[in-house]
Amino acid sequence: MHDNNMLNYLKEVLKNMPADWLNLTTHRLDIYNENLAKIEFLEQFENLYKANNAGTAALEKLPTAYDYIRLGHPLSSVLEWGIAKLNNTAPNNIISFSSKTVPVLSILRKNLLENKNTQIIYTGELPTYFDDKIIRSVYGYNFELKQVDNIEHISRFNGSTIVISQKDEIGATELSPNVNFFINLYRNLGSILLVNGKENESYISEIQHVRRRETIAMTPANCLVALKALVARKVIPPAKSDVEEAKKSVLKSIQKITGSPTTPLVASSGLSIQYAIMMGLIHDTQENHQGKPIKFLVPPNCYGGTNDQARRVAACLDNVEIVDLPVDGNNDMVQSIDTVLTKVAAEDAIPYIIAEIPTNPRVEVPNLQQLKAVLSKERKTATGKTAIDPVFILDQTFCPNYQFLGEGEILSTVRAISYASGSKFPSGGKCTAGYVVGNTKTAALMEKIELHLTLCNNESTAFQYEILTKQLPSMNQRIIDAYKNTREFVNFIKETLPEAKINFVSDELAAKGFTPSVFSLDLPTKGKTDEEREAYKRALNLKLINLMITEIPTESKFCVSYGQLKGCYWTIPATSTQGTTKEGDKDYIVRASLSGNMDLDRHKKVFLKFVDNI
Repeated sequence: MHDNNMLNYLKEVLKNMPADWLNLTTHRLDIYNENLAKIEFLEQFENLYKANNAGTAALEKLPTAYDYIRLGHPLSSVLEWGIAKLNNTAPNNIISFSSKTVPVLSILRKNLLENKNTQIIYTGELPTYFDDKIIRSVYGYNFELKQVDNIEHISRFNGSTIVISQKDEIGATELSPNVNFFINLYRNLGSILLVNGKENESYISEIQHVRRRETIAMTPANCLVALKALVARKVIPPAKSDVEEAKKSVLKSIQKITGSPTTPLVASSGLSIQYAIMMGLIHDTQENHQGKPIKFLVPPNCYGGTNDQARRVAACLDNVEIVDLPVDGNNDMVQSIDTVLTKVAAEDAIPYIIAEIPTNPRVEVPNLQQLKAVLSKERKTATGKTAIDPVFILDQTFCPNYQFLGEGEILSTVRAISYASGSKFPSGGKCTAGYVVGNTKTAALMEKIELHLTLCNNESTAFQYEILTKQLPSMNQRIIDAYKNTREFVNFIKETLPEAKINFVSDELAAKGFTPSVFSLDLPTKGKTDEEREAYKRALNLKLINLMITEIPTESKFCVSYGQLKGCYWTIPATSTQGTTKEGDKDYIVRASLSGNMDLDRHKKVFLKFVDNI
């Protein structure tokens, strides 16, 4: 009876759910409390369930769940809540993934760091892409792998026992006290991990962090399919669309936009593709430069997800190290790369550089001819041998239309690959998928990256391919339109608040093709001490953002978004995109991103009102 009540309630929720639950990829920071993200959402959802209130108005008032679509969202939280009810456990113990491999890797990672044994038990067949040899040799994870006919016969193990099963229906799982983690794989939807027993709850936050950094939660579209199957008590239906046609269209669009000679790879998110890049390069080093140390050169203030993921990978492998690469503000990217590469060469290490162009949040572009020269420069090891040349891994999210890698382009003659977050301009904010392209010098590396994208089961979903098919053809025009609005707004701010420092591309750089639609604003401050001046500026940042979103609520959002189809988005990098960055490297400035579809005159008037009141 209890299950029937819950399932009937979920039917009403699915009937009345806000459209944003399915369509939004970015959270609203005005109703988002990171420390309480899932807790707050589900506490209030539980109250609605007890009151049997599934009205749209009530559901719309629920606070944002989790973080973007990556770590989780309303529909993944509701799905996990429903499965938890059926299994008589806490919702935190149920974790959904878009990937069918990464939930296993998340447990293996924690056990590696804690020097704990793991056995993986499976019924039926493991997915063909689950390559246990590569997981051991490249990822450094240790485990025993066993096939059984019946999990009832599993005996107690000194360590963690994971059971992997293919499932056609979503419902209750037959629990065994000798199994710590159940991972159910669901056709084309993803997987559900169940943490069994209080003694294993210490794994939950770290499993969720893997989901946040190396993959994504089960997507909203797939969660909706899963929830409909759950409430109907039916098997999951087969995929409706032919993904191959959509995929061909997307790959063709990406090649046209980037000018890349290699076949693009498309992942479930920007960080999913970055993870495949890192692991693919590590794999290549193992095969071609066995025993040599690996150095990932990473800007300390770059996007927090990039920074955090790189350090997480290095934490698992003895021969991988992160080297700080100061790139903007008072530092010149080219000079920093030259200095660090010389040092890495002396150590006879393999250098992989991860950098954003333009940089985030200072929106700076290095001298590209000098960058090419530094990357092309032959360096020597301490013993006088020729050092291994670097691979330049370019995060091109802010300017995905600039062609770096094609024949005759600036980075065509050095080893370089470029990737972008698809939740920005490629999809217009409609999905999280990300992609990577390479030049002719990295064709073999792209094969390794594809291998790890497949192994991690992190390729873009069919629904994401469909969205990109519709959105990519208009991307370059949307970039142009958004840049025009941004340039006009930046010029207006210069006139009305000349004492503010604005970080944006110059007209000269824009003429060369760098046309981002994001700028950062260092507002003027006052006070007798550094502490007073910093406190005043931080308060002024929030005053500006709050005024914008209050006066223009239909267009201005307190959000980390970029490249959306309409409106204007405001954030403070230090408290959003740099969330896991070291405190001293954070930027407490305002970052604004504009679209090509917004009431620019209205935004100017509100900004003028702000200036008149400071």
